Amino acid sequence: MKFSIYQESRRGGRKYNQDRMGYSYSRDALLLVIADGMGGHLQGEIAAQIAVEMLIRQFEAAAKPVVKEPSAFMYEAIHQAHDAILDYASKNQLLETPRTTIVTCLIQDNMAYWAHVGDSRLYFFHNGQQQHVTTDHSRVQQLMQMGKITPAQALTHPDRNKIYNCLGSAFPPEVELSPRRPISHGDTILLCTDGLWGTLDPMELQQYLGQFPVLYALPQLMDKAEFNGGKFGDNLTALGITWLEEDDLNQSTATSTLKMTDNDVNSQLETIRVDDDLKATGEVSDEDIEKAISDIQKAIKRYTK
Repeated sequence: MKFSIYQESRRGGRKYNQDRMGYSYSRDALLLVIADGMGGHLQGEIAAQIAVEMLIRQFEAAAKPVVKEPSAFMYEAIHQAHDAILDYASKNQLLETPRTTIVTCLIQDNMAYWAHVGDSRLYFFHNGQQQHVTTDHSRVQQLMQMGKITPAQALTHPDRNKIYNCLGSAFPPEVELSPRRPISHGDTILLCTDGLWGTLDPMELQQYLGQFPVLYALPQLMDKAEFNGGKFGDNLTALGITWLEEDDLNQSTATSTLKMTDNDVNSQLETIRVDDDLKATGEVSDEDIEKAISDIQKAIKRYTK
């Protein structure tokens, strides 16, 4: 496999960032995952952290060097993440369980599979054209499907941030799985939270991602989305790849798995950290983060095969 990859997460106008992202790859398989946490500080980001880390840890164990039954793998791993979030809330006696959206993509054998819960999205571009975008599990999406509001009205609708399907709720998540799709040289896949797609014109995504590789397009789109969001803008996160042929020698910054062995797996995963601005407020300390990380690892361990 060979691909160029770009990932970035920004706080936007919020006091802290509750988005999480990560990716992992073996010689013959690649997993991408993004989660958008919901809840008070040290809750929403914990749910997102558990979700992302659970999928990556499960991938590390399963990709030898490919994953058997990719759709079943994603379905089961997302449900295990949901159970681990509930476990974390129970063990810490939280009055309200933290919640998160999730979108993930698994690529192997030149096929892409994806799954999502909530309104974090996946975009797929082939031959410079958008071929697919996931359908949000949100109130405004339901209203649009019923013909009660237009896409333009959805952008400013008072319920635009309300979702009905997530991890960590009282009900098990309804995991929406895609059919597999072939992926070929030059194709682009973008995973992002609503802080990115919610502030951009769909034509801007088409213009940039349909014409340019992610290493160029996504920094530009992140800048535009952050500017459009302004001082009250949401967290915004993007994780994207441009798929390449192994013998493409023009992409010096690309990742190649050609020299990896069957058992090699490389992962890139963010951890919760204390922002210097937050430290100054006294709202959270390094000790709080250390305890949260320890509790997250315990919850994940209990639900990891």
